[in-house]
Amino acid sequence: MTTRLRLFCLPHSGASAMVYARWRRALPEWLQVCPLELPGRGRRMDEPLQRDIKGLAAQLAEEISRDLNGPYALFGHSLGGLLAFELAHALKARNVPAPLALFASGTAGPARRDVSEYAIEKTDEQLIARLRDLQGTTEDALTNPELMQLMLPILRADFLLCGSFTYGAREPLGMPIHVFGGKQDSVRADQLLDWQIDAASGFSLDLFDGHHFFLVQHESAVLRCLRRYADEHFARWRNGTARQLVAG
Repeated sequence: MTTRLRLFCLPHSGASAMVYARWRRALPEWLQVCPLELPGRGRRMDEPLQRDIKGLAAQLAEEISRDLNGPYALFGHSLGGLLAFELAHALKARNVPAPLALFASGTAGPARRDVSEYAIEKTDEQLIARLRDLQGTTEDALTNPELMQLMLPILRADFLLCGSFTYGAREPLGMPIHVFGGKQDSVRADQLLDWQIDAASGFSLDLFDGHHFFLVQHESAVLRCLRRYADEHFARWRNGTARQLVAG
């Protein structure tokens, strides 16, 4: 069976794993997109929403570590990027093989980020205002009461999930960190550069036109960049595996 590089993708606040469905068709077969569904949405709708980011990361680490028999990487946008960081640490604590790389998109580096604004539960009006600021939700959707009734509880829990984050004293992760950002996003370049603090074996920052949801607005450019980095890491992994087989 042909070995693939699995890309575990974590969604942004309020979203389900379906936000990465298009990537499966847009990326080559060797790069297998594996969206991770979070509790309380999609096929896990019957499970309670999580509000503790370390607890959720530990739960996800337990789930995916049962089948980590090949190379993989982590990708997350916005809240998903912060969750991917915690997931990488949770996997490290379980002594399972490390990801080949961590991709963090549209999210500030964890070391100096301030999550205090997310630690307080938001009203419906505040959540809708925040969605409007992020420019990722149409006005028709924002004024649809039925849709908002479904979406706002998830978004509220996800904001509290972000607000539960604490950095703490931890060693830098032992894999390259690739950071993507939007040139017009409210997440500044200096905040994106803070990811270097946790990158012990390589760092890159790529900026794209667009606001917070630049990865939707400029999907092709983002995926070309993602594929290039993934190809480099996958090739390095294949070469290392081949040398081990020869040595053995």
